[in-house]
Amino acid sequence: MTISIIGIGLIGGSLAITLKENGFADHIIGVDVRQENLDKAVRRRLIDEDMEMEEAIQQSDIIILSTPVDAMLKLLPQILDKVDQQVVIDVGSTKKLLTKAVKGHPKRGNYVSTHPMAGTEYSGPEAAIPKLFDHKYTVFCDVEDSDPKAVQLARDLYTSIPMHILELDTHSHDIHTAYVSHISHISSFALALTVLAKEKDEDRIFELASSGFSSTVRLAKSSPDMWIPIFRQNRDNVLDVLDEHINQLARFRSLLIKQDFDTFYKLIEESNQIRKILS
Repeated sequence: MTISIIGIGLIGGSLAITLKENGFADHIIGVDVRQENLDKAVRRRLIDEDMEMEEAIQQSDIIILSTPVDAMLKLLPQILDKVDQQVVIDVGSTKKLLTKAVKGHPKRGNYVSTHPMAGTEYSGPEAAIPKLFDHKYTVFCDVEDSDPKAVQLARDLYTSIPMHILELDTHSHDIHTAYVSHISHISSFALALTVLAKEKDEDRIFELASSGFSSTVRLAKSSPDMWIPIFRQNRDNVLDVLDEHINQLARFRSLLIKQDFDTFYKLIEESNQIRKILS
C-alpha cells in the first residue's frame, strides 16, 4: 500500500510513523509546500521520499490531506480532479466548508471525511511522534456521500492504528468540536495573555507555575497557522460556546464580588461532574 501524505506536520508526520510501523503502508510519499519540512521528514524517516503533488497522487493508493484547513479548501477539489481509483482522506478539524467545496464533484465518492481526535500543542515534522492516535477516536463525517469501498479502506486504515470510529454529519461534528476542542484552545490562549499582561516578571511565571497552570496553558503553545483557519471556518459555533464560557466567567466574577462562596462551592461541585464523563 502506497500512501501520500500532503502536509507533513504533527498529524501527517505522526500518521506516517504509525502506518509504516504497523505495516499498513509499504511506502510513504511526502508532499509539502515547504521543502524544509520534507527534508526533516526524510531525515527522521517519517517518509520514504518526497514528490510534487500530481506525481504523488498518481503513484498512491491513498492520499491523506493533512494541511491547515484553509489550504484544504483549495487542495481537495484539485486532488479529486486528478484521482482515478485512489481514496482521498482528510484529517481536518472543521468540515462544513470543506465538504461543501466538493459537493457534486464527480469523484466525491473517492473522498472520505475524517477527523482523528488527537494532537499536541506542537507543530511541524519535528513534533511527529509514534502512538499519538492509539485508542483515540476518529470521526467519520457524511459517510453516505462516500463510496462504500472508500469508507471501508479508511476504516481499515484507522482500525490498524488502532482507533475507535464514530460517525457524525458535518453539522454535528463542527458543533461538538467547537464545544470540546476549539473552546479549549481559545481559553488557553486567553489565559496565557492574561498572565502575561498581569505578571511582568517572566522569572516569577517560570518559578511559580505549578503543573496545574502548565497543563491549563499548554494549548497556548499551539500554532496560529493551524488555529486561525479553524476559528475562521467554525466561527459561528465557536462564538456560541464562547458566549457561554464568558457567561460562566462573569458568574464567577459576580460571586467573588458578592463574597457568595457557598454558591461558588456548589458550582465547583457541579463542575466536578466532568470527572465522571472523562474517567
